[in-house]
Amino acid sequence: MADEQELQRAGGEDTPWYSTLYREARHLAMGEHRSSKYISPLLLLFDALLCSLIISKVPYTEIDWKAYMEQIEQYVAGARDYTVIKGGTGPLVYPAAHVYIYWVLYHITNKGTNILMAQRIFGVLYLATLAVVMACYRRAKAPSYIFPMLILSKRLHSIFLLRLFNDCFAVFFLWVAIYIYQRRLWTLGSLAYSFGLGIKMSLLLPLPAIGAILFLARGVHASLKQLWLMAQLQILLAFPFLPANARGYVSRAFELSRQFLFKWTVNWRFVGEDTFLSREFSIFLLVGHVSALALFLTTRWLRPAEKPITELVRNALRWEEPLGKMQHAVSIRVSPNYILTLILTANAIGMLFARSLHYQFYAYIAWATPFLLWRSGLHPVLQYGLWAAQEWAWNVYPSTNASSKVVVGVLFTTVASVWWGTRKDFTHMKGEGGAIKKTT
Repeated sequence: MADEQELQRAGGEDTPWYSTLYREARHLAMGEHRSSKYISPLLLLFDALLCSLIISKVPYTEIDWKAYMEQIEQYVAGARDYTVIKGGTGPLVYPAAHVYIYWVLYHITNKGTNILMAQRIFGVLYLATLAVVMACYRRAKAPSYIFPMLILSKRLHSIFLLRLFNDCFAVFFLWVAIYIYQRRLWTLGSLAYSFGLGIKMSLLLPLPAIGAILFLARGVHASLKQLWLMAQLQILLAFPFLPANARGYVSRAFELSRQFLFKWTVNWRFVGEDTFLSREFSIFLLVGHVSALALFLTTRWLRPAEKPITELVRNALRWEEPLGKMQHAVSIRVSPNYILTLILTANAIGMLFARSLHYQFYAYIAWATPFLLWRSGLHPVLQYGLWAAQEWAWNVYPSTNASSKVVVGVLFTTVASVWWGTRKDFTHMKGEGGAIKKTT
């Protein structure tokens, strides 16, 4: 009986073998085949072997690790004023969770001298992050054919295994937060996200999307409590440094006006140094960032609410729950796919309009791109083509006018195509009793 059902599924006795093979391959690529569940573990195993090979064969590159250890050495010696803690590359400009993590690494690696031990720790961190990324993709029902893009990035392996950047820990906690949010464990997810933000302020970029998700899933009052919880964790992390110089801590750890050197930029090199450093260009990027967020918020992200944004804002200002009795029905629409799409899109928008991207920022982009390109609805060939172009551009060192154009071009194409590709999400979704017929 099972053989007959399998034969029927394959198309019958007279179906050509190549047609059956194509059909099975297509089911496998889309994650619909019974063997699809083995793709992630096999890719993870392959990447584990690749990481071991990289650590053993490719020379370590010193960039920030020594500076991190110099700063931690001052922390160990009792320094708590952020304005006086410095390393070889400059002052300490990361929030307190960065200090605690690298304090642990300082002791594990014999005051930072055991580089091989540090690389192995970052290898485990890389694989753990990859496993969480794959879990998020599976919960969002992403097809299997995009998974190979997750393990093929030369630059991403370099960031984790050969440079030991703190972005690696920030990215890990961002993906952990996404996975927890997908499980609808809102408080735990907010704590994970806030801890990642406590490592590096780059995680501010997804915050607008997280706010939209919490608003739709929990309502205004509960969302504000979640935001206050995030703020409380930041205060708790910073507490040992606040008595020494609270203003100095905030100004260094969350310095929004920080100036970046033109020679290190990966994205906007093609505009020229004069334009890059100009105030007008900074304002242009800020306006573009805010406008893009507003566009997605009003035309895509709040669509599950099925109410005009003016009505939502008006009710919120009256301290009323904008969604009222619809809150539960709207909350159901906050699916794992929706959560992943919003957070990764907000992050991509932030990267697109960032004043300067350095090579380590690819950690926030590399694992997000395959999913966003799939959500855009582009043909798989175009998805792989754009991914390959992006990977090439981020591996050009130093960056050139051509590579920086590709970096910005792929980010713009990703953001624009996601906006277009999600235009039909949450359409025709209300059935009898508010049941959802079609969602993301």
